[in-house]
Amino acid sequence: MKRAKLSIKQISAMSMVLLISFLFTTILNAQEGTQESTGVEKRIDKKFEALQHRLDELEKANDDILWYHKVGDVANIDKVFIVGPPPANVKNETAMGAKNPVKFWLYIFAPHNLDHSKKYPLLILPHGGVHANFDTYYTHIIRELMAQGYVVAAPEYRGSTGYGKGFYEKIDYGGLEIEDNHASRDYMIENYDYVDKNRVGIIGWSHGGLIALMDIFEHPDDYQVAFAGVPVSDLIARMGYYDDEYRNEFSAPFHIGKTANENVQEYRKRSPVTHVEKLRTPLLIHTNTNDDDVNVLEVEHLIDALKAAGKKFEYEIFKDAPGGHSFDRIDTKLAKETRIKIYKFIANYLKPSFPFKSVHELEKAGYK
Repeated sequence: MKRAKLSIKQISAMSMVLLISFLFTTILNAQEGTQESTGVEKRIDKKFEALQHRLDELEKANDDILWYHKVGDVANIDKVFIVGPPPANVKNETAMGAKNPVKFWLYIFAPHNLDHSKKYPLLILPHGGVHANFDTYYTHIIRELMAQGYVVAAPEYRGSTGYGKGFYEKIDYGGLEIEDNHASRDYMIENYDYVDKNRVGIIGWSHGGLIALMDIFEHPDDYQVAFAGVPVSDLIARMGYYDDEYRNEFSAPFHIGKTANENVQEYRKRSPVTHVEKLRTPLLIHTNTNDDDVNVLEVEHLIDALKAAGKKFEYEIFKDAPGGHSFDRIDTKLAKETRIKIYKFIANYLKPSFPFKSVHELEKAGYK
């Protein structure tokens, strides 16, 4: 007997009926206030959470392939598995392996024409986002850095997305993620003879800018230069102008566990503005008055605090630059000109073989 084939319209209609039925049942149970309803809702939330992590993993796997397509013509690409400190929050410290170092991935990009008999400057490039990852958003920046003769290491520090729920919940914003980042620097020096340990810099934007700042504050002798673009600088101020959904990322039980109001010192400890007296590394800071993510007031507070501490550094406050938070990472003329400024500052200290002299050279290297 042949089975009757359902048309697309019939399948869609059946799906809609099932969806409406499900929603009606859920709403009815919720109205009745039954314990069963609460259990169903919790199970649904967990299913959606699991689905989101799985989608993040698939997206990450896909983006890893794209890296080879987008920069494989100019870079040797590797992704290695290394370790940072043990987790910040361990529920059962007596459990087997509870205090083991956290394992995480590290992207490595090296120029295609790399000569193993020579030494190359190293740049550590931590990604931004409370929960995010290093993805092909940075394509042009990697291409530009390869052309100048840098080796780049980009850590997927604890809390990064695309590696499952367990790794996601190891997040330690402004805490041990800094040591993951620094462990990446140490790994590169210990394992690659062509990396010059005396020419190491760090660059980062947004949350990556916070990591760059905190790393040079905690390990001032290990970096010869740093750039912090639109950096998260003051978590106390940030909690004040963001909404509850954002604040919940920090007060989650697996993270800090308390709000800024409940534990102000903990949030201060994780803010670069609190550590400015430790600066000894040449530093460039950029911010933008129309930044729609990191309000300029945060970075101005950092700049003022560095000045008050008598620190020598460079900075520029851009006035309503198109692109807001991403103004110097996009593909506009201003963005390219701004990246030239960043690269020239870094090159003064790291001496790459082929420093850019013009936007034309940047465009030739960064855009196929």
